[in-house]
Amino acid sequence: MRKYLTSLLGTAALILATLTGTAGAEDVLKLRLADSFPSGHFIGRFAVLPFIERVKELSNNTVQFEYYPAQQLGKAKDLLALTQSGVVDIGYVGPSYVSDKMPLSAVAQLPGMFHTSCEGTKAYWSIVKDGQLGKLEFAKNGVVPILAFVLPPYQIFSRDRPLNDVASLAGLKLRSTGGAMDIMTKDLGAVPVRMAAPDVYEALSRGTLDGLIFPWSSILAYNLGNDVKYATNGENFGSFVVTYLMSEAKWKQLPEAARAAIGKAGEEAVTRTCELIDADEAEAIKKIGAMGIQIKELPEAEKEKVNKLLANVSEQWAKNLDDKGRAGTAVLKEFRAALDAQN
Repeated sequence: MRKYLTSLLGTAALILATLTGTAGAEDVLKLRLADSFPSGHFIGRFAVLPFIERVKELSNNTVQFEYYPAQQLGKAKDLLALTQSGVVDIGYVGPSYVSDKMPLSAVAQLPGMFHTSCEGTKAYWSIVKDGQLGKLEFAKNGVVPILAFVLPPYQIFSRDRPLNDVASLAGLKLRSTGGAMDIMTKDLGAVPVRMAAPDVYEALSRGTLDGLIFPWSSILAYNLGNDVKYATNGENFGSFVVTYLMSEAKWKQLPEAARAAIGKAGEEAVTRTCELIDADEAEAIKKIGAMGIQIKELPEAEKEKVNKLLANVSEQWAKNLDDKGRAGTAVLKEFRAALDAQN
């Protein structure tokens, strides 16, 4: 009798789930999503968590996620390989951390290219989805872009040297994301030190870095307010591309409905995230200023010096890639056209 009742109850539960449209546990597709950002980071709040909830909503809870932030499943530099191998289903990949595999994405990190996150994001996403960058950078690596966005223009932050002019940058060891930012840093007279964002706090504390090239919101997200004393404002020292990817093999294995839900949620997240980041920028500057950090805009004469020093960074970056058999100049032209199309 007990066995019969158990069977009957199980059948009833299955019928109820079918009638209400709620998936049973055996119908739920669970995916592992991993990144390197600490819990509470603005990228988690603005992009990842809303994306997860939206996918659940669009899929009627048949697609759910196990979210592993803070490098729980691997270091930032390893997440591309972990995603390609299937250890991670959707992984955060900062192309600068794997510049040997994804060098062309740094086109959206060149200095002076755009003024807001949304400007950069719309242009970058368009050449990922519909341009040659998607083929050359993502398809070539066997990954599918789920969502991506570009951070606002970076500023320079110093641990103990006032940033009054270009000369004050001379010899400063500044955290760089590599690639185009390395070129820019050298042209400014500073010394680039390639480093993933999670390692910056310790490097500043130990004096390995004199400062960093960073976005405002990340100063707060990585608790660096007590480790820097000076900051530029109103400059455009490059940016950083954030992507979340799935292996092509995993993508093809997903049910069509799951692909549709993830794809739609990803598209929505691209626009929503950049809008939230742009709106958060002014608030982050206020908070950082309230911490006692001296924020200063360079005088016009110094701005002109910066512009002159950085005038050829984009072409130099593109030529370096062209010389290695990569389509640097073609992708740079494509990105500039995508930016122009917004005007």
